[in-house]
Amino acid sequence: KKLLLVSSDLIRAIVLGVLPCLLPVESFSIERLYLMVFVHAVASAVFGPALTAAIPSLVSRHEFTAANALLQTTTSIGIILGPALSGVGIATMSSQEVLCVNAVSYVISAACFVFVRFPRAATQPAGDGSLSGTFQEVLDGFHYVLRRQRVILMLIGAASMYTFSTSAFSTLFPVFGKKLLDLGPIEVGYLWSAFGVGLLLVSLGLVSLSAWSLPKRIQLMGMSSFVSGLALFGLVVTTNRLAAAALMVIIGMGAGTLTPVAWGVLQEIAPASLLGRVLAIYNLGAMTSAIAGMTIFGWVTQEFGERPSVFGIGVGLFLSAMVSIRVGRWVQVNWAEATAPAEGETPEVVMVTQPTSQSSASVS
Repeated sequence: KKLLLVSSDLIRAIVLGVLPCLLPVESFSIERLYLMVFVHAVASAVFGPALTAAIPSLVSRHEFTAANALLQTTTSIGIILGPALSGVGIATMSSQEVLCVNAVSYVISAACFVFVRFPRAATQPAGDGSLSGTFQEVLDGFHYVLRRQRVILMLIGAASMYTFSTSAFSTLFPVFGKKLLDLGPIEVGYLWSAFGVGLLLVSLGLVSLSAWSLPKRIQLMGMSSFVSGLALFGLVVTTNRLAAAALMVIIGMGAGTLTPVAWGVLQEIAPASLLGRVLAIYNLGAMTSAIAGMTIFGWVTQEFGERPSVFGIGVGLFLSAMVSIRVGRWVQVNWAEATAPAEGETPEVVMVTQPTSQSSASVS
């Protein structure tokens, strides 16, 4: 995991920092830009699951959700401060120089991971490294998700509906801010920072959530998506900028709930040997739906306008809420946890073969 984390950071530092510094501006083309973005996206796709899969080897089981929430605070701080810092940087330097400076953040991140010590007991034996062996490992991950642990497949469904909507909203937000609220670029940045404030607040609040039962945490995912959908509907009808900022805080709080909770659930359910693959499959479903959401709602915005698009995004969040609440109820009936283990042991989480109510009836 450490090798993946460090190498991903260094690759992103080279692609977005070193190359723009070394290459002259006139040599940039749209093809090179697409290639750089593609390589950066691949490195980021490796970094995310590797970082999340490393959490169980660093903290105890009851701290998974709290650790994920604390990781998300870095994202929220970036959303709050990033637009302001980039604006100041571009105003005082060129955009090329800003990218060069930004590469330092990836180098610092890689240096921090070098000093992280993973317990030897958490290290899994490596495979044979062959193409067939790698393919078999991928198949094992899909088999576990699709056949052995259906609750993960349900979580992927809820997360896919969530990213289908939220990715479209974040991508099209500058257009929504300009057309719906008549905002300029700086004001759009301020409003997006309000989203980051909501994300930060909920991330700090989730630190104490690990004590909740599994069904309650999953149902919280549904409630957060429902509240975000309501706030989006409010954004459609409001023309007051202060009210829009308050709604963006609420949307940020709703958007910041699902991912840390879902990651915590996956970290508790999946065995350590399969966790990286399970998270990669989870991210695959989320990213695929994100691409679909950006494409579909981009077309809706172009053909029908901004308000129908925002309304449709809100409907997507309502659907995500329905799926999450349904998953929470299903888990409440079908899921059982072993009794509390001795200190230092990992509690065992098992799936009962029949709903508990039916099992009780058959015993009686």
